[in-house]
Amino acid sequence: MEAARRGDRDAFNELVRSTYRDTFALAYRLTGNRDDAGDVVQDAYVRAYRAIRRFRGDSSFSTWMYRITSNCASTHLSRRTRQRTEELSSDAPIVDLRPEQDPSLRAEAAVLRHNIDRAVRSLPERLRQVVVLRDLHDLSHNEIAAELGITTSAAKVRLHRARQRLRTVLQRTPDFGAGHGPSSIQDGEAS
Repeated sequence: MEAARRGDRDAFNELVRSTYRDTFALAYRLTGNRDDAGDVVQDAYVRAYRAIRRFRGDSSFSTWMYRITSNCASTHLSRRTRQRTEELSSDAPIVDLRPEQDPSLRAEAAVLRHNIDRAVRSLPERLRQVVVLRDLHDLSHNEIAAELGITTSAAKVRLHRARQRLRTVLQRTPDFGAGHGPSSIQDGEAS
């Protein structure tokens, strides 16, 4: 980190290598498609490179990158002139909870994942951001507040509202049957 702050490109490239996967995953979740995520990640690392000397070290580099990526995604999405409604590709990896690749379980998991992803993408950006940061990146309310530049109370309120909307959308989804209630969308979840 110190070498990167002094302008060492190899050190910065190492920071990029160590954070790229998570940064791309965050950008993808915030934008909803790979092309936009790639643009956001590229912009985020350019911004980080230009600002690395001002990085105070109050948080980890990866946490700092989450904030830059969130801001870049917000800017990118606000610039888009048309709404894209690309579906997840059928070759997207399915979370394998291992009842040894039962085709019916895999199909069910794909439908479930599609419904949840679609519901998350339907959220307004400010609510989607807190869900992604909390449920996918496991940040605390305080860390979410710091990332988004809001108060901890605002982060909690946004997360609660996001989960209420997700619950409503998912309950109206025909393929989202009983027994598929997403445990991460429970109101009482501790942080």
